[in-house]
Amino acid sequence: MKTLIDSIGVLATGEVGAPPLRDTNLLIEDGVVTGVGVDVSSPDRVLDAGGLTVIPGLVDGHVHPTFGEWTPAQNAIGWVRNYLHGGTTTMVSAGELHIPGLDFTALTPELVVSIATVSRHTTARMRPSGVKSVAGTVLLVPGMTEGHFDRLQAEGVTQAKFIFYDWNLLHTGEPAQYMTWCHERGITVKMHSGGVSRSGSSRVAGFDIVAAVGPDIVGHISGGPIPMPDDDIAQVVDQLPGTALEVCSSMNYRATAFVVEQLIEQDSLARLTLGTDTPGGTGVIPRGMLRNICMLASMCGVAPADAVAAATGTTARAHGLDVGVLAPGRPADLVVLGPITGSLGADALECFALGDLPGIAAVFVDGEPLVDGRSEQTPPPRQSITWRVPSAALTY
Repeated sequence: MKTLIDSIGVLATGEVGAPPLRDTNLLIEDGVVTGVGVDVSSPDRVLDAGGLTVIPGLVDGHVHPTFGEWTPAQNAIGWVRNYLHGGTTTMVSAGELHIPGLDFTALTPELVVSIATVSRHTTARMRPSGVKSVAGTVLLVPGMTEGHFDRLQAEGVTQAKFIFYDWNLLHTGEPAQYMTWCHERGITVKMHSGGVSRSGSSRVAGFDIVAAVGPDIVGHISGGPIPMPDDDIAQVVDQLPGTALEVCSSMNYRATAFVVEQLIEQDSLARLTLGTDTPGGTGVIPRGMLRNICMLASMCGVAPADAVAAATGTTARAHGLDVGVLAPGRPADLVVLGPITGSLGADALECFALGDLPGIAAVFVDGEPLVDGRSEQTPPPRQSITWRVPSAALTY
């Protein structure tokens, strides 16, 4: 199947620092982007984007699934479909924490490996509502052996998280050993930072603990819900340059502005990743990733295209994923969106800069339009998309 998306007003690639492309097109073949701004002959179908904006599908780097589309944390079913209609095409689990009856104070190595394995072979396999689900994130607890990590690798687990670990054991060197074992097996490690989580069972973690562990990603550095002190944030930014920093919808807004200010001063926006940290105490937020982009672009001085990159390519790269960038050879996950009636923005990027949520007309996953015409979670954009019969030859 060869699909051409034509008449794109603005296209953001998902790469930090890459300028938006204007008045262009995008070619998809068998679920993969094969060209941007190209001459095309005989596509199988053409989507006229009507001058709307195209961005990569949003990558929510911090979700807490349970099984499929059920979240007991909010007593809700169908939440993943709603996030799809909010532009999210990939979700990365930060741990399947909300299984009823799970005792955070009595987690054992066998239990956490088993939960990760089951999640990997259920929620991750089924793609709820078509959304790519990177589930089966193992919660790192004391007493794990290299054999546990061998099993996780064999089951296809790619993500791990420190959240309930007892930091009184930091001096044993066990966390550093876990980092080595994870990296040897291609497992990305995230770490809960700041104050305690909704459960009350997690541990406070500021700069000293983060530096001692050396995670790949510092989870919700600006609050989840409470951030580490500003001085600690500044030290993380300055002294751990290889570490990605995550901002979530559960953020402390003042601390988020401070984090971004520090990153801009060091020309390090390519370290900034985004997530919602939902479902949980923050709730179910279908437009959470769009709101994160608006926060960065309208309140924190981030160029709109770079804010989009934080929500797409940068988050994907930090988690070892190939999604989030619109370039030849990459999965054709994308969102077609634009200003709604009443917005002063001329395109979706201008909307983000103004703090306006744009309206979504279509969401594609692997080249297939899973949302087509308009989103159930946003007002419609001013312009409409149109599928049309292709000509014998279309050139650009």
